[in-house]
Amino acid sequence: MTDDRPKPMEVLRQARAQLAELTGMTAESVSSFSQTEDGWSLEVEVLELERVPDTMSLMGSYEVELDPEGQLTGYRRVRRYERGRADARPGGR
Repeated sequence: MTDDRPKPMEVLRQARAQLAELTGMTAESVSSFSQTEDGWSLEVEVLELERVPDTMSLMGSYEVELDPEGQLTGYRRVRRYERGRADARPGGR
């Protein structure tokens, strides 16, 4: 019996590529990643608006859901911020 499920790094790469293709924006990094009962859940940091200096660029944090095979099933922006700003939310959340 072989395990046909994708490896975590494959899921990360697929998620970034699929989100970039759907939104037309650059998916820069994955800030959280977990396997769920329904597949995978990730939070991906996306460059939404490039500015000069780079610390003023607008970033978006997207919650991304994938099925067990790593295909994107949904996403939503959960936060927007300037790249150079520290997270000011209470408790660092």
